[in-house]
Amino acid sequence: MRVRTRMDARLLAALVSTIICQVAILLILALNHSHYASSSAFNSVWSILVQNLQSSQAVAAVLIEEEEEEEEGKRKKRRRVMAKEEEEDDRKADQDFTGLVRIESGLMESASFKANFRMSPTTFEWLCKQFEPFVAKTNNLGVFERVGMGFFRLATGSSYQAVSQRFVSTEPTARLCTKELCRVLCTNFKFWVAYPSTWDLPKVSNEFQTLSGLPNCCGAVDCTRFKFTNTHYPYLYNEEDDDLQQSVVTQIVVDCSSRILSIITGFKGNKGDSRVLRSSTLYADIEEGRLLNSPPLHLKGISVPQYLVGDSGYPLLPWLMVPYTDPVVTSCQEDFNSKHYLMRQAALRTLSCLRKWGILSKPIEEDVRVAVGCIGACAILHNILLAREGGSTLLEGTEDYALHDQSSQYYRDANMVEYYIEKKASVIRNALAVKARDMRNSEQAMSSQ
Repeated sequence: MRVRTRMDARLLAALVSTIICQVAILLILALNHSHYASSSAFNSVWSILVQNLQSSQAVAAVLIEEEEEEEEGKRKKRRRVMAKEEEEDDRKADQDFTGLVRIESGLMESASFKANFRMSPTTFEWLCKQFEPFVAKTNNLGVFERVGMGFFRLATGSSYQAVSQRFVSTEPTARLCTKELCRVLCTNFKFWVAYPSTWDLPKVSNEFQTLSGLPNCCGAVDCTRFKFTNTHYPYLYNEEDDDLQQSVVTQIVVDCSSRILSIITGFKGNKGDSRVLRSSTLYADIEEGRLLNSPPLHLKGISVPQYLVGDSGYPLLPWLMVPYTDPVVTSCQEDFNSKHYLMRQAALRTLSCLRKWGILSKPIEEDVRVAVGCIGACAILHNILLAREGGSTLLEGTEDYALHDQSSQYYRDANMVEYYIEKKASVIRNALAVKARDMRNSEQAMSSQ
């Protein structure tokens, strides 16, 4: 500011001097000075005024040029500062949203978006709007940033340090936002995982029948185990079973499209599949007639109730069909096992899809309660994405689902009640096996024509 003032004073002085010289010359010319015309005094005064005028004009021109150069320099500097600020804003926006570009019409997809969030930008924006009433707006973070940190943690499995760096935040904030997202999903959006009503359940069984030809199947049940690495484990520690103690069991029931109908998680990893089933609300609901309670259909005089399919780690029950052990080759038992596995693939495919979430693809770095919340949140998001984006995108790359077949050994209780239940269930399974054999014979007959 001082330089600018000094330059203005110099320029003003030069201009004033020029004006004074011009006025003096005009006054001399205006006077009647015929008696001075030949005198040396007049010539001397005239010469001094002209030189002063020329000098003042030259100084004024230089000062004006310097002033213009200074102003141009300042304008260039301002442009550089503005360009740098815009570049910094763009960089922060890229970090905050990891490829999310905000435009007036909404969100535009970038190449890395799905890799970082496992969903399209449109679905991301829709979910943020759904979560907005339930997400606290604190720490100068909006709903997009808070939900985005949670999604990024679940989708990539990145550490809280990496999440905080990506979103230009702090580790405690990243941890808080992830827990908040899991809590909101498991509390306010748990309706996304629910068994269909009695009137809607036939649609599920019809889809399984279209796939396998066997009627009245209403879901595929299976278990998997997710490890975690947090040392603050509330369960009793067992050195002989370390891997299983440091994991939790998750049991799911799915329909033919891999939509999760039921999920139970949080049991210790060393608990067998059959024990998890008997400890679940699913088992109680079916045994007490609240689920799978529609009238049975009949196959050659045998009543076949609504049932689930599960692997050999489960007991054979009237409402739970498991495969035959060591079936005879080309027998109806082998035919049944083939159709049975075809229906079970929906559950294996879903477990494989769940493990595509980064946080579930490796040991979860959380305590058991937060780990259970992460599993539940991923299951709910699985159904949401399945409904909004379709299975072709969500289930892509899950062809290796057979690797997730983690059936545990089932040991039958040696009592009369168990024996009677299994005998009754065997009659139902045999009727389904005959149906499977009839379908094979029919297919062979058609192919030979």
